[in-house]
Amino acid sequence: QVQLVESGGGLAQAGGSLRLSCASSINIFSTDVMGWYRQAPGKQRELVAAVRSGGSTNYADAVKGRFTISRDHAQNTVYLQMSSLKPEDTAVYYCNANVGWKDYWGQGTQVTVSS
Repeated sequence: QVQLVESGGGLAQAGGSLRLSCASSINIFSTDVMGWYRQAPGKQRELVAAVRSGGSTNYADAVKGRFTISRDHAQNTVYLQMSSLKPEDTAVYYCNANVGWKDYWGQGTQVTVSS
């Protein structure tokens, strides 16, 4: 069983920055993929950014150049650095770990960006 605990959400102004953290109960290098998803009210959950075990990353077009996913092996933590925030980034952000084709999710953290 993999447990993921997110933190770092909150309120930011447009143009501001926030950093989300996702602490994993297992060694993050034993996961196949770790990623961040978000879900805005009335919308489907969507992938924001992901990092594979080998280190390759991918981003949603809407956040390219503004968000950066990174990981700290020693802390078994994955981060999402969010800069140049926009009101449309407002959503609940979820951490995801894919291990052996099984998905695990954190409880989510709210990010609200005011204009």
